[in-house]
Amino acid sequence: MDSDSLRIETERLILRPPRAEDFDAYAANMADAQAAQFIGGQQSRAAAWRGFLTLAGAWSIQGFAMFSVIEKSSGEWIGRLGPWHPVDWPGTEVGWGLARAAWGKGYALEGCIAAIDWAFDRLGWSEMIHSIHPDNHASQMLAKRLGSTCRGPGKLPAPYEDSPNDIWAQTREQWRKRRAQS
Repeated sequence: MDSDSLRIETERLILRPPRAEDFDAYAANMADAQAAQFIGGQQSRAAAWRGFLTLAGAWSIQGFAMFSVIEKSSGEWIGRLGPWHPVDWPGTEVGWGLARAAWGKGYALEGCIAAIDWAFDRLGWSEMIHSIHPDNHASQMLAKRLGSTCRGPGKLPAPYEDSPNDIWAQTREQWRKRRAQS
């Protein structure tokens, strides 16, 4: 499937590859110290531009990356989530980072379920991880709700090698078994 036509819909969200019109909201999210705390830290607009293009480039080169998350009711960009696997990353990850205005609404859970299904079904992944800072209790709770378990400390590549993180994970078989039971 061509990434330009890729669109995953959930009850309240649209997941699609990033587009140029998403950048202002992306940059605002990365400028928010609280929202960016556990996803690389607060960034200037110029640094956010480079990160944004990294996502777009991953779509072009790898055929996948985090999706832009669009709230159906407003049409607004509210975050990014989905498959992520840079060079030397500790595993095939499904990650998330939503704007603070979207927190507490269940959007991360809803979007991650769709993204994990897509990663296992379309990308053929046999396992998926979440790299979560030990102080990021909200993301730990989400990982648990998704059925992942903590495997302990992990190591990220430069420039994040000094940032502590725990690796949460589950296999495709574990995911499918949970999905069949729900």
